[in-house]
Amino acid sequence: MRGIVIFSGSSVPKLTERICERLSCDPARSFLGKFSNNETNVQLYESVREQDVYIVQSGCGHVNDSVIELLIMIQACKTASAKKVTAVIPYFPYSRQPDVPYKKSGAPLTRAPPLTMPSTPRTIPSTPKSQPTTPRNGEFGVTRLTEEIDGLELDQQILRLGGPMSDSYCDNTRESVGYRQWVARSGTLVAELLTCAGADHIVTLDLHDPQFQGFFDCPVDNLSALPMMIKYIQHNIVDYHDAVIVSPDAGGAKRATSIAEQLHMDFALIHKERRRRDKPQKYDMMLVGDVRGRDAILIDDICDTGTTIIKAARMLHEHGAKRIYALVTHAIFSGAALDRIEKSYLDKVIVSDSVPQDEHTRLCSKITTYPVAPLFTEAIRRIHNGESVSMLFDPTHELF
Repeated sequence: MRGIVIFSGSSVPKLTERICERLSCDPARSFLGKFSNNETNVQLYESVREQDVYIVQSGCGHVNDSVIELLIMIQACKTASAKKVTAVIPYFPYSRQPDVPYKKSGAPLTRAPPLTMPSTPRTIPSTPKSQPTTPRNGEFGVTRLTEEIDGLELDQQILRLGGPMSDSYCDNTRESVGYRQWVARSGTLVAELLTCAGADHIVTLDLHDPQFQGFFDCPVDNLSALPMMIKYIQHNIVDYHDAVIVSPDAGGAKRATSIAEQLHMDFALIHKERRRRDKPQKYDMMLVGDVRGRDAILIDDICDTGTTIIKAARMLHEHGAKRIYALVTHAIFSGAALDRIEKSYLDKVIVSDSVPQDEHTRLCSKITTYPVAPLFTEAIRRIHNGESVSMLFDPTHELF
């Protein structure tokens, strides 16, 4: 293809090579390394003036290094007068962290609770009845502000002294708040960093939360791995019509039901029910659906430590499932995930190569991969030629 330059980040060089091979072009030459003080060193050896540039980088491995490396490459291309810079990010980093606080019961808050001040033992003189109930202009605001400041100073003195009220004060404060503290929206920050660095277009795969693409001020193509999963089920699972599609949690129910409807298969759901209000982190799991004597196919978008699908597989085994498969888009397998999967009731775990899987498949015999290079290749070709990418969501297309 003419007028196109494809750079590879350090996280997925093999995926970039497969994409370039299908596009009949060579990966652009670059140098990615570190200075002696561990700062990222990026050098581009290709001219990108008035070219469409595609930078392939996945948020895996050393995630922070990958993000900084991608930002520097984008900025370098924009400085070198690139016509358009598209960031191809198979697994988008920082897209999983929650940004919604929750009550103790586990339900999300619809709005921030009002600020509550703990009562302190101080004496405030009452207003004589002879005085008017309505204060003069500005008097109430100044008096109330002075009282709040005095209360805060007294509370800070109690905490500094470490007196007998400190522990109870902290406990009462935590109980009175009754919600989890607001967390940093790091996903929003990454989106702003990419657009600020100069990215004109983002291409990614199966965002954990589809609404995440609303954080961007540039076009975002959130491709789907469901067509590839459907093709894999049709071609590799014997008698798949008798199997059951299972969602390991309520959050992935929409994804799993989409596959079940297109393949005319039965659907089951594993529901997590929190029964104790004093221990919201403890929950009971229940299976909604029948899997006895049938194959079960778990569908999930991300597998990090593997806890979710391993617990789901154990529950399916207890309910009489014959063979248990797991189809996952992004497989990170951090910690002891591979060892736990090897010892679990899972018969096979099928994952994409949006994250490099060479080492994982070597260490765990249950892991099989399916390629995403054809999907990203066709997406890049269509974006470069100004064509629609809607067909990439159609499982009947011969690409898959």
